Amino acid sequence: MTGSLASSYDLVLFDLDGVVYLGSQAIPEARGSIQATVDGGTHVAYVTNNASRRAAEVADLLRSMGVPARDEEVVTSGAAAAQMLAAQWPAGSAVLVVGSPSLREELRSVGLTPVDGAADKPVAVVQGYGSTVGWADLAEGCLALRAGARWMATNTDATMPSSRGPVPGNGSMVAALSTALGGRQPDVVVGKPEPALFQVAAERRGSRHALVVGDRLDTDIEGAIRAGMDSLLVLTGVSTAADVVHATPEERPTHLAADLRGLSKPDEATRIPAWSGDKVVVGAWRVSHESGQLRLSGPTNGAGPDGAGADPIDALRALAAAGWANPGWTAIATDNPDGAKVVHGFGL
Repeated sequence: MTGSLASSYDLVLFDLDGVVYLGSQAIPEARGSIQATVDGGTHVAYVTNNASRRAAEVADLLRSMGVPARDEEVVTSGAAAAQMLAAQWPAGSAVLVVGSPSLREELRSVGLTPVDGAADKPVAVVQGYGSTVGWADLAEGCLALRAGARWMATNTDATMPSSRGPVPGNGSMVAALSTALGGRQPDVVVGKPEPALFQVAAERRGSRHALVVGDRLDTDIEGAIRAGMDSLLVLTGVSTAADVVHATPEERPTHLAADLRGLSKPDEATRIPAWSGDKVVVGAWRVSHESGQLRLSGPTNGAGPDGAGADPIDALRALAAAGWANPGWTAIATDNPDGAKVVHGFGL
């Protein structure tokens, strides 16, 4: 992939839900894009906040979808949580699990003893996503925490993507337990946007210049920024075009693409450009800031009278650059029907 975005980095770190697959279905562009990245000589790793599967299970799932993945390329928040707990407590210590059977196995693999109830006097409560987590699990966790156990959450994602749209994630269950505890928050959060998962994955691969690919500004992109890494946001999961234009400084991606095919494009075809003072031009589109409004002009530069050849993502990259540089903007105006179609299509 000479000259591609992926080839500009020695490692590409992929989030999974919303980037590679949605639920049990692979995102159509994912397999070919990741294979092309591997074939081009760039290392890959898969980093997920989802603690409901172990690394080998995740790798098996990816391979079943035709995605090239080795067990050692997968880093889960569950595995990281277990390692952190094992470093804090002696072997055999009881840890109450509010989560999936896979999270229990992660604890066993590092010598800790997973338990189900507060009566077992656990030293800690570890909470991760599990599709069968219910009231009884939360109740035992609540009692254990009130008795003095430490609280570790694998992640605090409020939602997770599915084929039918966002659904409650581990963060929603953490919030329920927090409410029962009078607003108490977890003592430790392992997953994104904390930088640990990205840093561990980069260290495993010996990376010095990694690119994080994600679908969420508040976890993937913020986590990349905290880890000091560049990022690519794809619009196949949770975060929308409107989220991008309104992104706060701690959630702004380096690159933007509709999907993983952006990895095969040149760096400048995905990078969100710098604001040049009074306007920004990206491809066939120009955005200026006038009287508190962002004005999208175009398409131009040979795009054709009907806008043919003008990439809407270029317009969004320009709007993001303008919006970030002018945070007081109140509306988006357009000069012609093609621009209006782009703005409407992105829900802006």
